Amino acid sequence: MILTSLNLYQYRLPLDVLLPVGKQRIDHRAGLVLQACASANVGGEYRQVEVEIAPLSGIDVDEQVLVGFSRETLAQVQTALTELLPQLGGQHIDTLLDYAEQSTYPSLAFGLSLLHAKLMGKLDAIRPQTATVPLIYHPTDAGKDLLDNKIAALGMHVHSVKVKVAQTSIEDELSLIYGILRTRPHLKLRLDANRGFTLEQAIEFAACLPLDTIEYIEEPCQNPQDNLEFYQAIGMPYALDESLNDPDYQFAMQNGLTALVIKPMLLGSIEKLANLIDTAQSYGVRCIISSSLESSLGISDLAHLAAILTPDEIPGLDTLSAFSQDLVVSSGKKHSLTLAQLEPIAQHAIDSTPQSDLAAAKREEN
Repeated sequence: MILTSLNLYQYRLPLDVLLPVGKQRIDHRAGLVLQACASANVGGEYRQVEVEIAPLSGIDVDEQVLVGFSRETLAQVQTALTELLPQLGGQHIDTLLDYAEQSTYPSLAFGLSLLHAKLMGKLDAIRPQTATVPLIYHPTDAGKDLLDNKIAALGMHVHSVKVKVAQTSIEDELSLIYGILRTRPHLKLRLDANRGFTLEQAIEFAACLPLDTIEYIEEPCQNPQDNLEFYQAIGMPYALDESLNDPDYQFAMQNGLTALVIKPMLLGSIEKLANLIDTAQSYGVRCIISSSLESSLGISDLAHLAAILTPDEIPGLDTLSAFSQDLVVSSGKKHSLTLAQLEPIAQHAIDSTPQSDLAAAKREEN
């Protein structure tokens, strides 16, 4: 299939409640939508797909730069894509994979490889993951009632929840955890510390918890090299998340390592993700696809990818409730932005295929 047109759009979605990015908070999410059309030949197969490309970077509510997540800025990725689109027009869709491999920007590499997968129809026949692991954290811009209501509303089909820790005082977070377990004593907890504890704090905190209720704790220590000592002291399994963002990261098995929490937008191409998952699973390490706070478009694609790459794991994609509206793909919100409502950044089209033929092909496909 040949790429016949590429259109780049920018979005900015306000959030109804602040979302945590480590210990920081954001009140909006910004990113790009890349739309591509491809045709096999005149009058032949025609496909039009969209992907979200949104590095987890920018400014928090306190006007501080977000740290610890994406290594590239949205402006850098936008510039790279604007320069790339004219080179892609008229090329075979496999060229997308070549550029994904060459890109030094993980979000761009992921987006291009995802675009290729969608144009190839690889996500079409896959039933997306619909089960969720609810995300629970102390809201900083809403009353405690919001948190209490979320805990009370947990359905009986929910068996695990993810709880952000190392956000407030240890006393408050222990109270939160024990409050959850009083309401639902059979729940399993996935804790996420985002490297928020010193080794001593992590040990003190974990020593106060019922270990049989904890699946694992993500990145418990400020210094990841302390994770092994933490495990030796407490026996609580841990998971890696931020560690995977290091461009030099190579999987290495360690005692106590039980899971990798994989944010595709931060790591790179689908091929890179698949190779990491295969390696980790060969050592018995769980791999869990997680969001980088994407919009409904990105979350929908992650749910499909999770069903393909990690079919036995429930992904961590429970972040859409904070969004004021959907983007392109509906998650059930009252309002959903279409491409026509977004700011166009760049457009590139090839006229080798008459529009009438493309329209006819699209009608046949639908």
